[in-house]
Amino acid sequence: MNTHFSCVGCGKCCTDHHVPLTLAEARQWAADGGSVIVLVEGFLGNGLGLPLQQREHAERRSAMVPSGTTQAFVAITFAAYNPGRCRNLDEDNLCRIYERRPLVCRIYPMEINPHIPLNPAAKECPPESWEQGPVLIAGGELMDAELAELIRRSRQADRDDVQTKEAVCTLLGIRTTALKGDGFTAYLPQMDAFTQAIELAASQPGVANEWVFHVSAMDIAEQLLDAGAQLATEVPANYAFIPLRAA
Repeated sequence: MNTHFSCVGCGKCCTDHHVPLTLAEARQWAADGGSVIVLVEGFLGNGLGLPLQQREHAERRSAMVPSGTTQAFVAITFAAYNPGRCRNLDEDNLCRIYERRPLVCRIYPMEINPHIPLNPAAKECPPESWEQGPVLIAGGELMDAELAELIRRSRQADRDDVQTKEAVCTLLGIRTTALKGDGFTAYLPQMDAFTQAIELAASQPGVANEWVFHVSAMDIAEQLLDAGAQLATEVPANYAFIPLRAA
């Protein structure tokens, strides 16, 4: 079955969604007066927190860091902070920065993670978006070569940026991660400090600091402690833990 797609301009994908940014895009977003949220998830070197089939992709976009007596991998996402409508969406649901909009906006509705298939039911686009327009996917294959190249570029930026992003976190005092699958840790840094940290990290990458884990339940905490990882003992400023596991 083929999947068609055509944007109808409803603006739902530009509302209440934190858009992942490359390092360069995060720098530009902050320079334009926007806010950037830092989202972190991690897993251990022994595979705790990660399905085996996802390991290669996850490792390539993560920084290896110490945690207690073991090694962890942290995936750090800088995202445009959009509570409500995106700051660049005008009254007609048109993007004011369309020609330089982030890669993820250009790629939508496709997924960046190769382990997440496109599921129209999981998107907020109205039904008519999927009933018209060109064929997006046929026989399980993406038909748009330009779109495929944008996805490749986004994944490559994830890999290229990860060490600098970890250095930015170090400079900002961010060192608490969630366990992948259990949740995310989220930080809203001051944008002046964030911009300064990007400039410093790009020119003087530092040594990874020790990371600690914030988890949702005691059974997960025990697994981490048994593996030698360090648990968080205090809550940082401008911070939230976003749980994913059902209660």
